[in-house]
Amino acid sequence: MSKISNPKIELENGMCMNDKDYMTLLLSTIKAMEKNTTVFLTESSNEYLFKKIDTIFDRYKNLQRKVFESMFRKGLYELEAVEETKINNKLKTLNQDLESLDN
Repeated sequence: MSKISNPKIELENGMCMNDKDYMTLLLSTIKAMEKNTTVFLTESSNEYLFKKIDTIFDRYKNLQRKVFESMFRKGLYELEAVEETKINNKLKTLNQDLESLDN
């Protein structure tokens, strides 16, 4: 399997947090905020609040994407290139699981 990545930035080693640590913490925090907002949205009965929080959710989602893309550009994340057959096999499995839920 080949990896898709960018050149990694130089990071300080040691006991202190470095840029990767801060960005990973930021990304984790935004993801947690997204999850909690999703719970609010699914349980909301007030349409006005739903629309307001939905707008906030979109902001979290976009911010999470920007942080991830920034980390990827700095070489802090790698993506794995996968063969199309592997993707199709996974899709088939997920579709079978979905069909079993309908039964």
